[in-house]
Amino acid sequence: MAALNIAKFLTPPMPNVTSEYDGFELRWKFLAFRPAYFKNEVYFLAAVLFYVAFYFFGKKANERRAYKWFDAHKSLYESQFSKPTHTGGLSQDGNSDFFAFSTGRRALTSLHTTFTLRPRHDLFQYLFQVVRGLMELDYKVYDEVELEFTFREPVGKEGAVPECVWAVVAKDELKRIRNERWDLTFTKTTDSPSLPASLAVMSEFADITTNLLKPYGPLSLPAVLSAPAIQPYFRSLSLTDQPRTRPERPLEPSERTKRLILTLALPPASDASATLPLVTAAFQLVDAIAGEGRLPGAPRGGLSAALRPETRTKLRRTREDVERQIREDAVREKREEAEEQKAAARKKAQEERLSKLSAAEQKKELEREKKRMLRKTQGKVKMR
Repeated sequence: MAALNIAKFLTPPMPNVTSEYDGFELRWKFLAFRPAYFKNEVYFLAAVLFYVAFYFFGKKANERRAYKWFDAHKSLYESQFSKPTHTGGLSQDGNSDFFAFSTGRRALTSLHTTFTLRPRHDLFQYLFQVVRGLMELDYKVYDEVELEFTFREPVGKEGAVPECVWAVVAKDELKRIRNERWDLTFTKTTDSPSLPASLAVMSEFADITTNLLKPYGPLSLPAVLSAPAIQPYFRSLSLTDQPRTRPERPLEPSERTKRLILTLALPPASDASATLPLVTAAFQLVDAIAGEGRLPGAPRGGLSAALRPETRTKLRRTREDVERQIREDAVREKREEAEEQKAAARKKAQEERLSKLSAAEQKKELEREKKRMLRKTQGKVKMR
C-alpha cells in the first residue's frame, strides 16, 4: 500500500489535453507535439544545454592554454633534448591535466612537464573554487605548469650535484608550499638583497644561496627573477634530493633522485611566451649545477665543488640525523602497532571465554576485573 502511495506521489499529473487547443502544433501520423503544454521542461532543457556548452567550452579553453604554452616553448625543448616528447606532443589525462616527458640531454635523465589547470569543464567544481576563494583569503587557485628536471647523477654518490635542499619561492606561496613539501622543512627562510621583495629564499646554508645566485655568463638568476614580465607567473624554483612527502621508512639511495623543480602560474594563451626567458635560465642553471656546458665562471666540478667542505659535511650529517629519526619513528610505530594487535587479541579471547560462562559467572568475572583495574589505578596514584 505504501509503495502505491509513493508511486502516485512520483507520477506527474496528466496534461490537460483538450480538443480546443489552438496553439502551435507538430503532428506526424497519430503523434502530436504541443509545445504550450511544456512549461517547466523548457527551463530544464536550457539548464542541460548550458551545462553541456560549459563543458565543451571549458575543455577547449584548457586545451588551448596548455598547447599554446607548449608550442611557445617547443623550439627550446627541441634544442635541448633529442626526444622532446615521446608522443609527438602533449599527453592528456582528463580535461584539466596535461603532461610531456622529455629525454636525451646531458646531465639529465628526464624532464617532466606537468600542467594542472582549473576544472573549466566542470561547472560545479569551478563554482566551488570561486566560492571557496571568496570565503577563504588564503585559498588561491590558478593554472599551474611544473617542470621537474631529474639529474642523471644518482643520490649517494659524491659528484657535481650536491645533496641539498634550496628554493626561491614567491612569498604568497610560502604557506601552501610548506604544507605540501616536506623536503623544504630542511631549510630556513630568509630574504635576499639580490632578489625582489616579493620573493623569499629557503636554504639549508647561505653558502648554497651564494653560489646559486651568482652570475655565470649569460645566466643571472636574480636578473631573470626580477624581470617585471616574469614576476606575475613565477611561483617557485627548488633544488632538492628529498621526497616531497615524509617517508615512512628510510629510503635507499636508489629510491631518491636529485631534482630541480620550476613551478609557474600558466600565462594566458595570448602571452604564452612570457615565461620563455625563465625556462631558458632553468636549463642554464641545470648545466651550472651539474658542471656541464661552457657557462663562463661556472665551477668545473659543479655546485658541489663550489661549496665549502664544512657545508658538505653539515649536509651529510643533517641527512644522517633525519634518516636516524625516521628509522626510530618507524620502529616505534611498528612496536605500537604490535602492542595494539596483542591487546585486541587478548580482548577477543577474554570475550570468547566470557561468552561461554553463565550469566552469574559472567557477573562475578566482571566484578573481579573491575576490582583488579581499581587496584591498578590506586597503585599508580600512590607511585606519584
